[in-house]
Amino acid sequence: MSAEQPRDWDKEMAEIDKIIAKTPPAQLGSGAGGPPAPAKGGGAAAPARAAAPPTGRAAVLATWVRVGLGVALGIGMTQWPYFHACGTSLFIYLGAVGVVGISGLWGMVSSWRRRMGLAHSVSLAVLLWSGVLAAATVLPRVGYAKRAATWICP
Repeated sequence: MSAEQPRDWDKEMAEIDKIIAKTPPAQLGSGAGGPPAPAKGGGAAAPARAAAPPTGRAAVLATWVRVGLGVALGIGMTQWPYFHACGTSLFIYLGAVGVVGISGLWGMVSSWRRRMGLAHSVSLAVLLWSGVLAAATVLPRVGYAKRAATWICP
């Protein structure tokens, strides 16, 4: 190992202060989430970090409302009051099942952004439940089940 000279921190800090003093304020980059100043020497600028989503009480409550909506829709689909064996009513039912799936996805995205594990798991269960409802309706009509069903009423 070679013996190195100790660094003169005062001298180095003075040079940095001079560079900062010469740089216009617009290029210093704002601490309020503005874009970073372009790098000198032809290098690419560092990518801007995405702002963290709000995690206050209102945001958490909004996520749980979305998840609760999906759960309510999923439970409500088991009590569908109308005939939905074939025809237009079948397609309306399948559309409602699609809405359950979309509400599950909506809750999943919201809970993922806010790092809410339990809400994300419940939303995933809602999405899977919509898949079960869709499969129970579609599979007999495509010849996969023992008992065949039709899409259009005779």
